[in-house]
This record gives sequence, C-alpha cells and structure tokens, in this order.
Amino acid sequence: MDEIQNRSSRCVGVEVTNRSLNAVCLDDSGAISATHTAEVDFRERSSAQVAAFIEKLKGIFGPFDLVGVAVPGLVSRDAKSVAFSAHIPEHSGLDLAAEIASATGVRAFVENDANAAAYGEYILGAGRGSHNIFYATLGTGVGGAFIFEGEIWRGAAGFAGEFGYVPINSEGMRLEEVASSANIIRRTRSRFHQDNTSSLIDIDENLMTISDIVAAAVAQDDFAKLMLERTGNYVGTAVASVINLLNIERIIIGGEIMQAGTIVLDSIVDRARELSFSPSFASTVIAAGELGSNASAAGAALLAARAS
Repeated sequence: MDEIQNRSSRCVGVEVTNRSLNAVCLDDSGAISATHTAEVDFRERSSAQVAAFIEKLKGIFGPFDLVGVAVPGLVSRDAKSVAFSAHIPEHSGLDLAAEIASATGVRAFVENDANAAAYGEYILGAGRGSHNIFYATLGTGVGGAFIFEGEIWRGAAGFAGEFGYVPINSEGMRLEEVASSANIIRRTRSRFHQDNTSSLIDIDENLMTISDIVAAAVAQDDFAKLMLERTGNYVGTAVASVINLLNIERIIIGGEIMQAGTIVLDSIVDRARELSFSPSFASTVIAAGELGSNASAAGAALLAARAS
C-alpha cells in the first residue's frame, strides 16, 4: 500500500452505475474507513450528478484532491474519458475526468468498473496473495477482468475481459443474455406461474427485482434457488473456458446475486469442474468476492493512488 501511505490526501473512489453512486474512503493501510451512497436522479445529467456527489464527499470524508471513478463501459487508455457506455449512454465520448476537475477542482482517474473491482479484490479482497486472477461481475451487465502479476491485462485494443460475450451454447447464446440481472428476472418471470408455492408469487412480477429473487433463495425458496442455480450453471460454463484457456490461479465472482452465497457459487464450481480440463481445474480456486458492493469504488481509489 505504498502508493496510499505516501499520499497526504485521502484515498477516495466512486463507482457510477445507472442506479446509484457509491463511494469509499480508504485509510493509510488501504482498509475501507468510510462509505457513502446516493441514488441517481434520472432527470439530471449523469456527469453533473457525479461532480455534485464528489463535491459532497469533501464534507463527509474530509478534503481530497484525487478521486478514482469506476464506470460501466470502455475507458480510454489515458484514464480520462469514456469511449463507449451501453448502460450510461450519456458517458459515451465524454471526458469525464475533465468535467469532474472543472466542477470540483479534484483530479479524476477513470476506469472500467469491472477492472476496478478486479483490482480491489486483488489487493484487498478474495484475490489477496494471488499472482493472477480473473474477476467476473454479475449485475446490470456481465463483465470481467484479468490481472496478471499486479497489472490489469487489457488486450490488444483495450477490450479484454468481455465475459458477457462468451458463448455458452452451440446457438451462440452469450452469457449476458441469461446471467445479467435483467435476464435473470426475465427468465424467472417466464416460469413465474409454474410454481404457486414460491414466495415470489406474492410480488408483482412487473416490480420484481434481483434482490427479491436472491432474498427468496436465501430463505430456501425452491423456485428462486432453482433459477439462481441455473444461472450458476451458465456462469460455470463460461468459467470453464477461462480455466481451459489460461489455467488461471484464481477466479473471483462478484455482483449482487453472489449475496445468495453457496447457492450460486456451488453451481458455478460444479459446472466448471464438469467442463474443465481436470489438472487445470484442480489448480484453480473459484471464490466469491469479499468486498461486495464496495469492490469497484475501492479498486478505483487504489488505481488512482497508484497512478498519481
């Protein structure tokens, strides 16, 4: 944590999603010392809300002059602008770092959210002590990131880790089509009326959220467990490809559905074991992320401190 310990200012990271803004402040040891979250107001420009949120953090965390910002989408190599964002289209082509600096006086380092979460888990979470990891996040989208010997591996053009695009059957169905939050909900709704014993039947199907499905599964609702176990099978199929190609040391799975714990993780492991080259599988650890919803913000803070 030398990059943090050598800084006189606080180490702050912010994750930007299409639903919320999540911030962390790291202490001198790199541990998360404080957090703050705000909901997104869809009536306002995203970049303006991010800048206002960062300005507000000065009063909550204390003064700081650098912030790491994790966003969904493709980020330019200079860590300042967003090349493309499907989930927050407004960000596409935007020099977000310049907008933040202009509005707040705070220098910003911008990183893809999956890359940031991977780095957070690598340094502070389930990847501690590893040399190389693959991180996958299952949320609004399905993302991934590789870290080899402490460095994010970006590929030839910077697009490495697009885990959601991995095909999982012979028809070319991609993982994101079944494992993103919206698609888990869609698949659940399609079978919604086939199990009248499920506690989910009491929820308006048009208002159902991934949190509802996870909570029902944790409460041992058989139908909800089945839907998440099937999701785990799909993810495990894609994970097997990573194991077979790279013989990676550790695979970490994050995202909201991992709050269901072993219900999802065991399905991922079982399917990956079934489809992997046995010696490679035996040398790979598959684990749930430890930082939860703070992973991307924490990783962004660490990467910003490292780059400064």
